[in-house]
Amino acid sequence: MSRRSRPLVAALALSCGAVPPVRAAPEPPLSALILTGPERTLFSASRDACDGADVPDAPARAFRDASGGIALYGLHYRNRALRGPDFEHLRIDCRVVLDSGEKPDPALYDDRSWITATWTEDGTNVAALLHHEYQANEHEGRCRSKVYMECWYNTITAAASRDGGLHFSRAAPPAVVAAPPFRQEEGQGRHRGFFNPSNIFGEGRYRYFLAPTTGWDRPGSDQAAGVCLFRTERPDEPASWRAWTGTGFTAAFPDPYRRTFKIAETCKPVAPFPAPVGAVVRHRGSGAWIAVFMAAKGGAFAESGFYWSTSRDLLVWDVPRLLIAGATLYDDPCRAGARLIAYPSLLDPGAKGRNFDDVGEGAFLTFATLRLEGCTITSDRDLVRRPVAIKVWP
Repeated sequence: MSRRSRPLVAALALSCGAVPPVRAAPEPPLSALILTGPERTLFSASRDACDGADVPDAPARAFRDASGGIALYGLHYRNRALRGPDFEHLRIDCRVVLDSGEKPDPALYDDRSWITATWTEDGTNVAALLHHEYQANEHEGRCRSKVYMECWYNTITAAASRDGGLHFSRAAPPAVVAAPPFRQEEGQGRHRGFFNPSNIFGEGRYRYFLAPTTGWDRPGSDQAAGVCLFRTERPDEPASWRAWTGTGFTAAFPDPYRRTFKIAETCKPVAPFPAPVGAVVRHRGSGAWIAVFMAAKGGAFAESGFYWSTSRDLLVWDVPRLLIAGATLYDDPCRAGARLIAYPSLLDPGAKGRNFDDVGEGAFLTFATLRLEGCTITSDRDLVRRPVAIKVWP
């Protein structure tokens, strides 16, 4: 098969992640992801919810607990899990594993939190990354605007479980993995911070995740908007995560309420991702990385829908290709029809790792479907899956 030409991705407004100058960038592998079956519903909010908070609202994350059972997360900010002996028999567990305090003090990092990534070595001790939203428009006197996105201050925080994900707790003071180098009062009028981390995935002694940042202008340390790659050897130590700068994993983004910044190091965004990455998995046969994500029509994306890309080193990625066409959360719901699709992830029930960060020749594409009523996105949502055949050429 001949190598396709590689068009420019400037339309994505993301700069391509570089590699150290001592070696050439490896060419991404050729790959094919092909849907091989229809949708099957794993969870329906209208049928299965414990209360009104149980709606699919994040990409599905799963691990095998110490007993060999599956725990899967991906619902709302009153966090619950789906559990079962395998992926065919998952049912919601109505116990809340982590609630959101909706507290008005931004320094507490306990407004609204979603479990968006987990990692466990033994199925008992589990580290989690939280997508934390401080919605200042909901707290009197905290934002000069009442518009949600003009007040939205986002951080990635951490929680931990010592009982296989039955309960998660936050540290005191809060454990901040990635925050902008300023407090929520600064830069109001637009969305700010780090948000929607991918799953945690591993290679050797390192663990990684990808997370977008809105970027910011700051004397001496302007941060470009885009998707940052983070790495650590200890996911159970939240302060140990560092982002890729273009020359190494050295950029830290700690709690601005407990540290004063003068000039902060910045991350170098990794192309071609226009927004959050749903999941990254390693193909067992080739060692290639596969990322899935959603995108709206425009620029390098001919249609709205779910896309995939592949890489050999997590820094240089192939031109994205369409996996499923459909209106996403990034599209105008008034023109989308009956539903939106969102939050793609790849899960292989036969994964060799406990954290489902590897795939073989097939996997399930899991995602949420969101029913629309006119221009309104409703809470009538399903978590569904479709089988996918995977081929990667050396």
